[in-house]
Amino acid sequence: MWICSACGLAQLVDDPTVPEEPKGVEPQALVRQAADAVARVEAVGLLRPGGTVAEYCSPHGGSWLGLLAGRGVVPVSGSARADLIVDCFGMMHAADQAASLDERAARLAPGGTLLLQYHSLETIVRHRQWNALRHGHYAYYSTTALVAMLSAAGLRARTAWTFDLYGGTVLLAAGRDADGPGSPDEAVTELLAKEERTRITDPRTLATLQDAARDQANVLRDWLEASRAAGQAVLGYGAASRAVALLHIAGVDSGLLPAVADASPAKQGLRMPGSSIPVISPDELIAKRPAAVLLFVDDLLAEVRASYPQIEAAGGRWVPAGAQAG
Repeated sequence: MWICSACGLAQLVDDPTVPEEPKGVEPQALVRQAADAVARVEAVGLLRPGGTVAEYCSPHGGSWLGLLAGRGVVPVSGSARADLIVDCFGMMHAADQAASLDERAARLAPGGTLLLQYHSLETIVRHRQWNALRHGHYAYYSTTALVAMLSAAGLRARTAWTFDLYGGTVLLAAGRDADGPGSPDEAVTELLAKEERTRITDPRTLATLQDAARDQANVLRDWLEASRAAGQAVLGYGAASRAVALLHIAGVDSGLLPAVADASPAKQGLRMPGSSIPVISPDELIAKRPAAVLLFVDDLLAEVRASYPQIEAAGGRWVPAGAQAG
């Protein structure tokens, strides 16, 4: 990863990936957060009944269009301009960040609002979420960097909301410089002040993620080896992109983790890149009656426990990969 000394945008040094990702199933945690976000945006008067919306979707699944349609906001297609432009974890997948933001700005109708949701770089560093970094994710936004990018595109940050999703997610609302108030509100200035205190644009701050990667990989491998030595079967759940890097750095293959289950039919029957661990269905996971299931997306814990009670009923347990395994 490198960080721009001028604007503070963090990106991977090199990313040669071009294939499309298998479409993921939208987690219930993301569904609930979307409903919360739309309600907050409506509460401050940024939704116009009868207004229009264009959405830039993430390959990880999910859409706000149904929620917005229920509030009288009408979707537009193609390259039509809209009163509301929604981007929920979408722009980070664009190789050309400047062109991507310019495209969204150009589609914004006069007086309109651009909503950008992102997994905060400050969160990634604070919670040592090093494996949020991966090929296909071309940018990692601090509010500091995003405000500067918006300014270069002729937009100004207006307000922001924070959510617990992924340990700390931000929804930033922006409009054209000529529209609305001239300065960001207190919510934005507080985010900027926090990032200044934590030196989030300092390369030395980001370098701590390397230590986090080594530590988590060692803990994971030690736990899997101990489980195998004790005769306890461990399988995984959640063929997420963040799992790929963790398994590869830890040197885990199908000998230590025979399979990873995922609810997305598009992923089932494939293999995890770098480790060749097969991806199976939840039904196959349940049938194998594992002693433990390593959960690669911690936010899914409540959802999977409710969806697959057979795991715990058979004496198994869920082990979030983001927690200390043991």
